[in-house]
Amino acid sequence: MNPLLQRLQPYPFERLRALHAGVAPAAGKTPINLSIGEPRHPTPPFIIEALARGAATGLANYPTTRGASRLRETIAGWLVRRHPPARIDAETEVLPVLGSREALFAFAQVVADPSRPGSVVVVPNPFYQIYEGAALLAGVEAHCVNADPAARFRHRWDAVTDDVWRRTQLLYVCSPDNPTGNVLGLDDWRRLFELSDRHGFAIASDECYSEIYVDESGPPLGALGASAVLGRAGHPRLVVFGSLSKRSNAPGLRSGFVAGDAKLIDAFLRYRTYHGSAMSAAVAEASIAAWSDEAHVVANRALYVAKFAQLAPRLAAALPCSVPDAGFYLWAATPGDDAKFARRLYADENVLVLPGSFLGREAAGVNPGIGRIRIALVASLADCAEAVERIVACAARVE
Repeated sequence: MNPLLQRLQPYPFERLRALHAGVAPAAGKTPINLSIGEPRHPTPPFIIEALARGAATGLANYPTTRGASRLRETIAGWLVRRHPPARIDAETEVLPVLGSREALFAFAQVVADPSRPGSVVVVPNPFYQIYEGAALLAGVEAHCVNADPAARFRHRWDAVTDDVWRRTQLLYVCSPDNPTGNVLGLDDWRRLFELSDRHGFAIASDECYSEIYVDESGPPLGALGASAVLGRAGHPRLVVFGSLSKRSNAPGLRSGFVAGDAKLIDAFLRYRTYHGSAMSAAVAEASIAAWSDEAHVVANRALYVAKFAQLAPRLAAALPCSVPDAGFYLWAATPGDDAKFARRLYADENVLVLPGSFLGREAAGVNPGIGRIRIALVASLADCAEAVERIVACAARVE
């Protein structure tokens, strides 16, 4: 067996199952699961119809790793519209992927060089656990950078020493951030690009939550848009990962993209040619339909806006939290230990949430996820409202 497998920590949902082992949830209360970021709004019918069309005509041939040119052109067109003044070459700067998760993991295997002493991959903390697993299985260390609750959970990039930056080969950035909802601004990107230029590391920007935001007139700034505004032709050492899972309520489609620096895209394509990650024609057809339409995305955002407007003030009265810049999570403070609160909430109210400590690691003497829970507002408004009432009731009993 690969000895690096032993370095992986249990995945958060494995830890959640262990936390609830032996617990019998309250009888008579319908279970409500807000622990996982799995969108449950209906997948738009036109995407399902496009999937069926693609399946009817496109399953007789092996798909190519580079992907259909029409799909790459569609993704490039969407990126240009969404992130002006960015310019994207569909031929050399875009690859379709089977959801952002597999691509985020695989990219570290391309970039990281374990033969370099002390090599690190820098990750935000708390974080999507794929980043750490990708670093460890690439044979390098993960260096965690804590979110600062006093600064709306901005990450303390300036706390990273020059010695660490010199040894950095890859920086994972999540904006909008999972779990905090923080969005990087232009000054944040300028600083990270300057560090990348100075030390030569690549930046992987995870933007799978980019289309879930509250202010319809102010979409979150993306890395490609920031790169273009700052005059960085060709997006040097930058790749961006996007997905249809959250944007189009199609997590089961397993469709996303990676876009950016042509040299990195070429290296990633070479890896993926052997890795065997090619998108089927059916999924490609559905993806083209989804990336070509914005009306369903606007309607989807409106559902989350309504949830935040109704539920965030109610929850905040019991568990301090605020509406995030973007994303669909509430990152709420708990009365006491976050894991114990989550366990009691399950036992007393049959509501599942994710302890924040499961998403973080101790760094600089602290796990920044401790004392918080991540609540995914993915269910219907009625179910989310019922869950919030149960959470408030549970918190009142703990206090």
